[in-house]
Amino acid sequence: MYVCVCKGITDHQIKDAIYAGATTVGKLRKALGVASQCGKCTCLTRELIDETLPQAEYAEAQPLHYAVA
Repeated sequence: MYVCVCKGITDHQIKDAIYAGATTVGKLRKALGVASQCGKCTCLTRELIDETLPQAEYAEAQPLHYAVA
């Protein structure tokens, strides 16, 4: 779904950027350009941060396990 129509930024792009470390609206603005023109996408961007950040932190905290042959 498009979150920022001005820049053509989708929710998937925002979530990917959050997983990559852009965890605030300011960092997302620098990384993607979201909320840099009309600002109507700022609320939805904050909602995406709030719902994605706990998942990103959980994924980061999990150790990677590999099968040993």
